[in-house]
Amino acid sequence: MSFRPLHDRVVVRRIDADEKTAGGIIIPDTAKEKPQQGEVVAVGPGARDETGKINPLDVKAGDRVLFGKWSGSEVKIDGEELLIMKESDILGILDGSTKNLRAAA
Repeated sequence: MSFRPLHDRVVVRRIDADEKTAGGIIIPDTAKEKPQQGEVVAVGPGARDETGKINPLDVKAGDRVLFGKWSGSEVKIDGEELLIMKESDILGILDGSTKNLRAAA
């Protein structure tokens, strides 16, 4: 089955977090938080403004993004768990390596 989001909605696949800390400690599944990073799978055509014109989205399929902890609705499509959220729920697009991001946190 194919799925195409409407308006300014985005379909995101979560990217699993590391299973070890920087110090080498293995994190058990029960202690892990849901990752807040994902890969954009599909995007809608955009939101309409007051005049009816469609404004395209800034994200595209394949982008790695950060989103809020409680963002989106979890759905299962073809056995795969995905998130559907509005573009405004996305905090930003990750460019290149995420190692610098982790060091800053």
